[in-house]
Amino acid sequence: MTPISVLDLSPITQGGNAGQALHNTLDLARRAEGWGYNRYWLAEHHNMTGIASAATAVVIGLVAGGTERIRVGAGGIMLPNHAPLVIAEQFGTLEALYPGRIDLGIGRAPGSDQITARALRRSLSGDPDAFPQDVVELMSYFAPPSPGQQVRAVPGSGLNVPIWILGSSTYGAQLAAALGLPFAFASHFAPEQMMNAIAIYRQRFRPSEANPEPYVMLGLNVFAADSDDEARRLFTSLQQAFLNLRQGRPGPLPPPVADFESRLSPPEQALLAHTLSCSVVGSPDTVRHGVERFVAETGADELMITAQIFDHAARLRSFEITAETLGIRAAAG
Repeated sequence: MTPISVLDLSPITQGGNAGQALHNTLDLARRAEGWGYNRYWLAEHHNMTGIASAATAVVIGLVAGGTERIRVGAGGIMLPNHAPLVIAEQFGTLEALYPGRIDLGIGRAPGSDQITARALRRSLSGDPDAFPQDVVELMSYFAPPSPGQQVRAVPGSGLNVPIWILGSSTYGAQLAAALGLPFAFASHFAPEQMMNAIAIYRQRFRPSEANPEPYVMLGLNVFAADSDDEARRLFTSLQQAFLNLRQGRPGPLPPPVADFESRLSPPEQALLAHTLSCSVVGSPDTVRHGVERFVAETGADELMITAQIFDHAARLRSFEITAETLGIRAAAG
């Protein structure tokens, strides 16, 4: 059975706040652990009024401290925003507190706009091609210390925190293959290069001590409800949020609306159909067939599902239906 994991953006809903969003994240994580999900990842985004996980390592600590077994990690940390040593210390601390449960997925996007990136880094003068070197430096801090090593991550040194490369293009696939690291692709919002990236990664993968075989995890939007109609209604929150973001109007996650697609222009319909094409929306039978088809077509080793659903109870129910439908809840029990 293909492992199924959760990507949570800690959505702040219209009329809600960040505190509520983070409490909902912990609630979903605890339930996801009981339902048999494999990992629970959180993502770094900044200056986004609809996402509460900007301080990603802090939220990972909240989730790991509130659960017992499920792996918890970053999907991901945007490494250009940080010195590699700082991230090594943060995730070394998490690994020291919750041994064997912490993942570190890293990407090279800013997770924000350029103005916000400048506020984060104080400067944008760094070399944009330095990401591979930064990844190698970060990996070195988790390795056992070498004689004469002057800078160590404490905690972190020798803990071998698993590192993943995240990507939405073939760039990340090439880097993950060259370094012998697992690869997670953001197909849930950037599907265009998915199949090409998977092929490049598998063809060029260089085995490493930690990862003798290539390993691909793919993002997938899964909105499950008792009926296809209800699931499609819930899905309109993500559709609205994505369209608002692309049109320069990001904000809190909006409530679902009826007949949303009928209100859209043809270009808007085409945009959503393309960018959210890696989505399975419907009743349990629809979800089962859709997920099985996606795995068969892509050969994914693992799926990371996400569901930006306005109502927390409906969001919980979506992940519960998915777990039951795909058999992961029964396997966990």
